[in-house]
Amino acid sequence: MYKYMKRFIIWFAMLTMFVWGQAQELKVGDIMPKFELKSSVYGDIKPADLEGKVVLISLFATWCGPCQKELAEVQSTLWPKYKDNKDFVMLVIGREHTDAELQKYNERKKFTFPLYPDPKREVFSLFAEQSIPRVYLFGKDGKLIHSSIGYTEEEFQKLMDTLKSIL
Repeated sequence: MYKYMKRFIIWFAMLTMFVWGQAQELKVGDIMPKFELKSSVYGDIKPADLEGKVVLISLFATWCGPCQKELAEVQSTLWPKYKDNKDFVMLVIGREHTDAELQKYNERKKFTFPLYPDPKREVFSLFAEQSIPRVYLFGKDGKLIHSSIGYTEEEFQKLMDTLKSIL
């Protein structure tokens, strides 16, 4: 009896961890989590700043190869097209990075868009458990309309097409 009880407990624990891990992933139609970003370089972002806007959230790390490709494409294609649109906000968030680390990184990269720190994964954890780069696009109603994990030219083009259709 003890043997079966032990197996059941282990099975239940594994199932719970699987379900909990899956629950952290946002799906199309989900509401954007509420969060705040603090940056001594770019200022703070509060949930009220995002209301009624199309919000693009890009989660990256400075050491991530695919992230570098995606951010270079954002710099050359997406940012020039939408940076002046009053209905659009782009938040590029460095997972496990501080303002100082992002400043040093950007001295090399020369990105013209803001880079926000998330040194303790507090914001990242609202969106996912692992894997970068990640992109989330929320409509003016705050609902997720596009997401991607990793970087491919095809996925980036889908993002651009979606942005074009809503802005």
